[in-house]
Amino acid sequence: MIFSELYSVYYRTVAKILSLVVTAETTEKDICRQISENAFSESVLTILPAFKEEKWQLLDRELTTSILHEPTMPLTLLEKRWLKAIMEDPRIKLFDVQMEGLEDVTPLFTAADYKVFDKYTDSDPYGDEAYIRNFKLVTEAIRTRRPIRITMTNRNGKEVWVRCFPQRLEYSEKDDKFRIIAAGCRYSQFNLGRITTCEFYNGHGPWNEVPRENALREVVLEIVDKRNALERVMMHFAHFEKQAEKVDDLHYKVRIRYYENDETEIVIRVLSFGPYVKVIEPESFVNLIKERLKKQKECELV
Repeated sequence: MIFSELYSVYYRTVAKILSLVVTAETTEKDICRQISENAFSESVLTILPAFKEEKWQLLDRELTTSILHEPTMPLTLLEKRWLKAIMEDPRIKLFDVQMEGLEDVTPLFTAADYKVFDKYTDSDPYGDEAYIRNFKLVTEAIRTRRPIRITMTNRNGKEVWVRCFPQRLEYSEKDDKFRIIAAGCRYSQFNLGRITTCEFYNGHGPWNEVPRENALREVVLEIVDKRNALERVMMHFAHFEKQAEKVDDLHYKVRIRYYENDETEIVIRVLSFGPYVKVIEPESFVNLIKERLKKQKECELV
């Protein structure tokens, strides 16, 4: 868990809370603020009870501690070896990551230590200077919301050019490729590795107007925490922004924010939990659930 980009947040958050308690008088509200600022919105449901019930014997029930000094988290040799292994990943070059002090460290594992099945072998050329340059320009265009003009080789081997607004980059682990999700052109997505030239587009005219942003929506769910329903919901919607609130020992309320074009997928996921998840609001989402259930009944799927 120490090396997980998700669960290591708990270690850092607890360290910040202990530092706060050691150096100043701390209230429950102060701890909740540290959790919301440094962990996930729903983490208050886990971290605070673990302190108050003394499951984590770091604070007592009065939220004081016998620890005298602020905690430090120096890297262990195991962590350094893991970081060295990650730094040898060819995709690291795309992000300009620098890690000093690992020169004499043996990597924990190398690419020769494992074999991946069910994966294509024609990966993107991560070490190619042109590919790296295109990747950085696309990410900058996404960040600054600027249009780009690219030439690329299509699947028929023909060179074509397009102007587009890159919206985001997606990585396919199976293909080992990055894809550009774009707006404002006839292609909604295309492989970054097919691009031969890429530059910012500085033309003028109606085309250069920024496309309408994908609307952000919210759905509120009531969860009956049976058969690990709460944990499964949190895992299922891990990559969505959300807030969780405990109603009683069995019921929880979760707010999930999502983009408009993900709505159908959200409906399908909510239905997959059966009677343990109920949509409270908005009414429009409730109607989507009803309509999908009617269609499934008509097809004799329910």
